[in-house]
Amino acid sequence: QVQLVESGGGLVQAGGSLGLSCAASGSISSINDMGWYRQAPGKQRELVAAITSGGSANYADSLKGRSTISRDNAKNTVYLQMNSLKPEDTAVYYCNAKIKIGLRTYNFWGQGTQVTVSS
Repeated sequence: QVQLVESGGGLVQAGGSLGLSCAASGSISSINDMGWYRQAPGKQRELVAAITSGGSANYADSLKGRSTISRDNAKNTVYLQMNSLKPEDTAVYYCNAKIKIGLRTYNFWGQGTQVTVSS
């Protein structure tokens, strides 16, 4: 059984920084892309950033230039460092990973962690 466990959300003032982490555990053969998504109230879930197993990253415009995604393949963990946060960054942030189990690849989600940016 595979789990993604997120940590690091919380309350921060506008202009502040916050770091998120997400660790995958279980019967994992390998992990392909990992990423972070977010969903604000009344809005659709949207991509924030993603990173390949080789370390190539891409960012959505929303946090581009204000965030850094990284991963530690040995720890099956992905990180998101967010800086210069704005109230509009308030959302539930979800970790996503495409994990190979045996011969098949599955899409997994974390439980979500709340990020609240106060003005």
